Order: sequence, then C-alpha cells, then structure tokens
Amino acid sequence: MASEAEYLEIGLREPVDPDRLRAALDAALSPGLDVLDAVVAGGGSLADRIEASRWRIELPEVGPALAEQAVAAFRAAEEIQVERMTKQGRRTFDARSAVIGIDVVPASETPSGAPAVPCAILELVVRQVTPSVRPDDVLSGLRVVAALEPPVSPKVIRLAQGTLTAQGEIVDPLDADRDGAAIGEH
Repeated sequence: MASEAEYLEIGLREPVDPDRLRAALDAALSPGLDVLDAVVAGGGSLADRIEASRWRIELPEVGPALAEQAVAAFRAAEEIQVERMTKQGRRTFDARSAVIGIDVVPASETPSGAPAVPCAILELVVRQVTPSVRPDDVLSGLRVVAALEPPVSPKVIRLAQGTLTAQGEIVDPLDADRDGAAIGEH
C-alpha cells in the first residue's frame, strides 16, 4: 500500500513560518518521504475535515473485462458483508455503503521491455465511516459478489483524501487555510 495524499497535524509552542517548518521537516525525513506543503490550519481538527479518500488498485493478471463484471456486481449490490479483524475482534460489516464510486479505468502503457500481462485498474472513492472501509475490504467485497480472486497481490495507492463535494469530488482539506483564511488567527 502506498499513498500520494497524507496529512500530518502538529501543534507548536509558538508561531513558525510554514515554509521554514516544511523545509526543516522535509530535511529530517528519509529520502522519498517528502513534505510538500505546510499551512497554518484554521479551526477544527484535520480528522474532521477528512470525509473520503480516492484509491487506485492495480490488479496484475486480472483482465479488464473480468474486473468490469466484478465491479458491475459490486455496484448492483445494496449491501456486501465482509469480515475483518479489528481492535474489538473479528467483525462483519457492510463494505458497499461506504463506496461512493468504483470504476475500471484504462490501463496505462506497459513499460518498454516488460512482458504484456493483463492488469485491471480500479479507482474508487470511499467515504470515511466507522468501522473504516479500506481497499482490502472492497477487494473482499468483490470476492463475495463476483468471486474475483486476484492471483497476484494488488498494488494499492491512495490518490487523494479530504472534503467531499456534492459532485463527489475530493477537495484538499486545507484549501481554505492555504488561501490565507486562517493566517493571523493563531
């Protein structure tokens, strides 16, 4: 599992220039883990601003047609019960209701020299609920409704997370703060 959209909320003893803080944090982290931005956040916690996530799931050795059939069955279901171990023990919950959208997207080109193997790519938008519905829960749901069993471990990447618009788009949860709305409040 990987992510292109992680956020960190920290409290500081005194005001610090966000650009200097970003540079200091970035320099302290391992190569490949990059701090892209820092902003002074306005009221409310960051967790309260995260309503949904967009995920990309690459399924090597799964043909797009098979993935389309599984996704159609997933969409058609009103409820899909899956089971997962949680802190409270083994739990059964609905993986369908949290999924706002799920689609099979066209595969990108195979890198030169790589053997051509089918690779279905799913993109999904999942609403934050309790218990949280993760991409592996959606894959379990595809197994339940369509017997989809990827022969190779999938590659899962979080593409975005944040506030959910009425159109189903995910907006950066710090956009309002980045526009300067919160500067001077702390």
